Amino acid sequence: MLLILCAAICSVSVSIALKKYLKQNLNAVAIITWNYVVASICCYFWFQPKFEHLTTQYIPWWLIVLLGGLLPTIFFALSKSLDHAGMIKTEIAQRLSVVLSILAAYLVFNESLSVLKVCGFVIGVIAVLLMILQKASISQPSLSYKGVGALLAVWVGYALVDILLKYNARLGGGFAISLNLIFIFAGVLSLLATLLKAKEQLLKPNNMSAGVIIGGLNFANIAFYVNAHRALHDSPAIVFASMNILVVILGAVCGVFLFKEKLTPRLSLSIIMAVVAVLCLMWAMKS
Repeated sequence: MLLILCAAICSVSVSIALKKYLKQNLNAVAIITWNYVVASICCYFWFQPKFEHLTTQYIPWWLIVLLGGLLPTIFFALSKSLDHAGMIKTEIAQRLSVVLSILAAYLVFNESLSVLKVCGFVIGVIAVLLMILQKASISQPSLSYKGVGALLAVWVGYALVDILLKYNARLGGGFAISLNLIFIFAGVLSLLATLLKAKEQLLKPNNMSAGVIIGGLNFANIAFYVNAHRALHDSPAIVFASMNILVVILGAVCGVFLFKEKLTPRLSLSIIMAVVAVLCLMWAMKS
């Protein structure tokens, strides 16, 4: 369980660091670029991909291009969501992307649907709608169109990433090679975007150090999560549920105490429903 806790802490730390850096007016695109530089290097030394086995027969290039483009795009949407919607709502949307993954698994991969999966999906969607459609009050203003758009982008985008990464995990020996290439391609695209939009920001020490820190935390989250699945290979549902629930709870706590976000009754209900949705999906995986 220590590995799962470390993975959850690293995941939430990425959001905390990114939100703090945005408040300091650092450049999000430059940070994302350095993040993928670090992720690519860490991936190479951690998973030790055998690039001598790099062939078009075993490596789906369409997946590398698609995920390589999607990852930095969703990371940018995450930064906008943290800025416009806050940390609590962003973490809920990010973790409840799993309910869309369940729907996609049924529609695309012909996986069976159970009562628990349907319950998890419905409760998860309601939890997202509750926080998006929250009415304005003195303590909590309603979300702007930018906030709603960023939250939906995070919700749908992370579901797509999850589906594609699951496909990548099924590649067996080619998993490490394709994952490293995905990070490299994401870094190249982010670099091009930075050169086009904020060339002068790329080599600024603050942006570089921020990107290195976030990249290290981001990859540590992946490494701890993968190791947790390996250590508890007979209980993948426990790893899945523990990780998602911990991130939602830690995200809520950090949002309240670090960023003074208001925990309204409706938002509290949304958090509870998010936890219930994840538990339903965990039980569905175990049954």
